[in-house]
Amino acid sequence: MANSFYPFSPKQLAVLTWWCQGSPAADKNGIICDGAVRSGKTLCMSISFISWAFYRFNETSFAICGKTIASLRRNVVTPLIPVLTSLGFACSYKLSRNFIEIERGGRRNRFYLFGGRDESSASLIQGMTLGGVMLDEAALMPRSFVEQALARCSLEDAKYWFNCNPEHPFHWFYNEWILKKQQKNMLYLHFTMEDNPSLSPGVISRYKNLYSGAFYERFIEGKWVAADGLVYPMFSPERHIRKSSGGFSQYYLSCDYGTVNPFSLGLWGKSGSKWYRIGEYYHSARDAGVQLTDEEYYKNLCDLAGNRKIEALIIDPSAASFAETVRRHGKYRVIKADNDVLKGINLVCRALKEDDIYFYPCCEDTIREFSIYRWDNDIKRDSPKKENDHAMDDIRYFVSTVLYGKNSDIYTFAVERM
Repeated sequence: MANSFYPFSPKQLAVLTWWCQGSPAADKNGIICDGAVRSGKTLCMSISFISWAFYRFNETSFAICGKTIASLRRNVVTPLIPVLTSLGFACSYKLSRNFIEIERGGRRNRFYLFGGRDESSASLIQGMTLGGVMLDEAALMPRSFVEQALARCSLEDAKYWFNCNPEHPFHWFYNEWILKKQQKNMLYLHFTMEDNPSLSPGVISRYKNLYSGAFYERFIEGKWVAADGLVYPMFSPERHIRKSSGGFSQYYLSCDYGTVNPFSLGLWGKSGSKWYRIGEYYHSARDAGVQLTDEEYYKNLCDLAGNRKIEALIIDPSAASFAETVRRHGKYRVIKADNDVLKGINLVCRALKEDDIYFYPCCEDTIREFSIYRWDNDIKRDSPKKENDHAMDDIRYFVSTVLYGKNSDIYTFAVERM
């Protein structure tokens, strides 16, 4: 099927032309675009960055940075190269060496790809001399990496290019760059989904229905707001507590391990396209006054599973001893859970809003925790309180690993507020 092309919105055109001669923003040191997910920031900024580089420079090195090389290839490089080719650029992508050599009109420039995963990433970009840098999802990168990348831009006329989705209002990028945009002589553009003409009203409505609370304010309205109150305010006993009217085609177990802290184990059954938490085992050594061994926990796991065919046990990655106990018995396959907390919370929110998961009335500890699991407002990062969270954690493991897995179309938070 042929690709559909849409005219750029006024805000996208501003990104494409801000550096051009005669533009009122041409003397700015760079550009910051933030706002809603899927609002059309990344592609138009990528095209503009390459076009500006060829307008200003020849035989020069530049950097394009993302959270990881994999995400950068997926979100920036893959959609960008066909567009550049259609515009008359010749692109030679050196996959093994992580750079793209681009030529047009007798000029040639090289664009290096970097992943800013953690503090150690800053060393990767040291020693380079750059004409400019584009940082995709800048708020997800460590401050040390971003500042090292900017320090490499030592050529005359070098400029900085940032795009990101909002995070917490204490986040270093918000405080150092967006609030100080005038002091740093930066052009700042705020995007909404309506700034992306390729999104139909139906698609926009679907995304708006995915989120609530702080997630809605960040990802839909593009606001830098703190997570507050209940983590899952969309959970409703009337809506989410129900039994399946049919049988189950698959079963999984999910486990949040604890010795002194509570141990939570959930049994999940799939009926049609929906998943039901049909039973659970929950043991608090503090409340019961009895600390159980891994073998005792394994016996309770077997009792919960009964004679059902269990596809796998999704387990807390830190529960090495219990995972080994389960493996030693050879009855159940063990899968380490995806333990990205904030991504997982987003996915559970999605599952609740889209009615992909339900809970049997017997899951009393789950129902109790849903009503009291709250964000921690006493620390400078997005994090739920480490209390009343054990069934919440094992549910998150299941949803992140089984229900949506690695291919989920969801967005993550940056957690540092340095």
